Amino acid sequence: MTVQDSGKVALITGASRGIGYGIAEAFVARGDRVVITGRGEDALKEAVERLGADRAVGIAGKAHDEAHQAAAVERAMEAFGRVDHLVNNAGTNPVFGPMAELDLNVARKVYETNVISALGFAQQTWKAWQRENGGAIVNIASVAGVSASPFIGAYGMSKAAMVNLTLQLAHEFAPVVRVNAIAPAVVKTKFAEALYEGREAEAAAAYPLGRLGVPQDIGGAAAFLTSEQSDWVTGQTLVVDGGIFLNAGVA
Repeated sequence: MTVQDSGKVALITGASRGIGYGIAEAFVARGDRVVITGRGEDALKEAVERLGADRAVGIAGKAHDEAHQAAAVERAMEAFGRVDHLVNNAGTNPVFGPMAELDLNVARKVYETNVISALGFAQQTWKAWQRENGGAIVNIASVAGVSASPFIGAYGMSKAAMVNLTLQLAHEFAPVVRVNAIAPAVVKTKFAEALYEGREAEAAAAYPLGRLGVPQDIGGAAAFLTSEQSDWVTGQTLVVDGGIFLNAGVA
């Protein structure tokens, strides 16, 4: 089936695989063109081939590198002439353990990659296109950012900052750009393998919907938040969690 071209362009960070790639797939399926970023040239090339070389371009680099942020937005403008939507998905979680023993340099790295990079990309897309033409931004946060997150506290702290960054940008960029966040629970990706590998059935049993998330679940949510159907939605964090928060009540 031929997909009608939407005329829209999205820049999606950290999209060579996992949640970012699932979002890119959803956008291409509705007719968008996409610019995807990632650290590995080979992985990006494979992702572009799967998405379609006529619909996608890739640019490799580190999300926290300001030169990479500028180059990615410039590539979008060169390739497609616009950048309507930004999805800040790139992130890292290199540490697992109690906050009391957290290496502060590691905490700084997590914050730089997960939060400062998102602000940098937002600044770049705002100046290059969105300030004059509008659009939408979606920040990928996490349920770890809206609840206590044992042993991944640095990650949760950074994702809580992403939620607040969403509020700040939504207020400042209104009314021309809508800014929302998605807070997923555990999604089956290489990034999250440590949380379910070898015990998926046990992990999934805690979810009222009976399974872990998949990248397509987040792709659908991101597609909604960048569509006309969400034109009156900004500054919100959409929790996509398979119902896991329902278990927080008193039994």
